[in-house]
Amino acid sequence: MATTITKKELTAQVCDKLDIIMSHSDVQDVIQKTIETIMENLGKGNSVVFRNFGTFEVKEMKAKVGRNPKDPAKDVQIPARTIVKFKAGKTLKDLALKVGEK
Repeated sequence: MATTITKKELTAQVCDKLDIIMSHSDVQDVIQKTIETIMENLGKGNSVVFRNFGTFEVKEMKAKVGRNPKDPAKDVQIPARTIVKFKAGKTLKDLALKVGEK
């Protein structure tokens, strides 16, 4: 069964891989600054691409009419909105397929 990895646990795993090259707090700062930079770019409408990992991009969703499953006779107006989508890269997709085969 898969577990959830927090930012703190991710920092510890990266520290272990780097050995003594960087301190725990330095690695934590790098991860935090990376996340902040990704968010800043998405906030400007830019896409962020990590080759073989995936792409984060901002998408505009058009307004549409939906149905309430509890009352299908009623139309529900869904307003236009902006979302962030993530599209997995080839290497990440391949890893996910291996996990699914287990």
